[in-house]
Amino acid sequence: MGSKAGLRARGAGSQSSAGGGPRRAGGVARTLLGAPFTRQAWRELLYAVAGVPLGVAGFALTVAFLGPATVLTISLLGTVLGLVLLTAGLRVARAVNATQRVLAEGLLGERLPQLPPHQPAHGVLRRIDARLRDGAGWRAVAAVIAGLPMAVAKYIAVLWWAYGVFSFTSPVWWLMFRNHPAGTHLSPVHFGGIAVETWPGTWLAAVAGAAILLVAPWLVRGIVVAELGLLRRILGPGEMAARVATLERSRSEVVNEAAALVRQIERNLHDGAQTRLATLALHLGMARDKLAAGGPDEVAAALELVEAAHAGAKEALVELRDLSSGIHPPVLDNGLGPALENLVAGSAIPVRVTAHLTERPSPAIETIAYFSAAELLANAVKHSSANVIEVAATSPPGGPFVLTVSDDGRGGADEADGSGLSGLRHRARTVDGTLTLTSPPGGPTTVSVQLPLHP
Repeated sequence: MGSKAGLRARGAGSQSSAGGGPRRAGGVARTLLGAPFTRQAWRELLYAVAGVPLGVAGFALTVAFLGPATVLTISLLGTVLGLVLLTAGLRVARAVNATQRVLAEGLLGERLPQLPPHQPAHGVLRRIDARLRDGAGWRAVAAVIAGLPMAVAKYIAVLWWAYGVFSFTSPVWWLMFRNHPAGTHLSPVHFGGIAVETWPGTWLAAVAGAAILLVAPWLVRGIVVAELGLLRRILGPGEMAARVATLERSRSEVVNEAAALVRQIERNLHDGAQTRLATLALHLGMARDKLAAGGPDEVAAALELVEAAHAGAKEALVELRDLSSGIHPPVLDNGLGPALENLVAGSAIPVRVTAHLTERPSPAIETIAYFSAAELLANAVKHSSANVIEVAATSPPGGPFVLTVSDDGRGGADEADGSGLSGLRHRARTVDGTLTLTSPPGGPTTVSVQLPLHP
């Protein structure tokens, strides 16, 4: 019985594997036959068509500037003009690279490395020196030079497409332009590599055109993939340099923010809690002296001093609690959602809080989000004249975490007006976060802070 069951199982497995082959073959056939009609194929064709004049013009302009510049800089009299042409050529190469990046992202959804901006300098000589030392600009020149053979390859691929369409529609062209009376001698026309002299022959050319059209998308795709890979290889170091510059700027901002926080804590301790504790010690010492005297009046005065010391101790505790909350709010121990509910409880404008956190952010991200929400809420209450404020915190599985604060107020918020938005942007940037502000005049205002779940 068991052996029969095993035979049936093996038979079923072999049938399944036997059926898998035709299914796979059918899938491959559908992919090959449907390639000319896919949206991706047409996008790649448009990218190739746009890339031909861009590659040729970019190469021609760059060489037109850099070629004479190289010759002129050798001579003493033409050095100044040569340096000007040289910097102009670098600008042209950067512009071609920027256009290439826009085409790749807009048509193909592919992101090419973005070159970092050249370092600004003061003075003519320093600006020229900065341009000549612009490594990213010279990589853009290399990309433009490599773009010429790629433009030629894309031109051939586009012609392949056009020739395939022309051959596939050869019966139509014959009826439109070659449909002469019987007995008329016509010179042969070549469609798809086939010399066509009669109407039936156009159908053979149409079959050849169909075969060309089936190959054309794959030819274009191969050229596009090769070009994108080449550009990433040439421009990749620029992306790394930009990343390093961003990290250096973020590190500087973190150091400055930490130093400012330390100074603020020292100032608050010195001007607040430390002063109150010194006054407390003074009152207790005076009360001790009064009690040592032992008289009724001295005892009454000592009680007043003790009461003043008691009040000062409570105020010092409140200040210390507020100071510690400014470093890390204890309410965050229960999670960001309850912390936001507690934050908006005393708002002068009604606030609606929505929190959908499928994954809890790290403590550092929660702290940044909490203080960002507090700053944005304070700005809205102070400046917006809104009727309602909405605070939303969301984090899909895997991130990112997004905090959105919006109001229906008068709008017109600007980072340059001292509202603290630039500080929030710097704080978000320290963990590779971003801040987006939308606030047209008349409102509404929406501020979105996007942070990674884990820095």
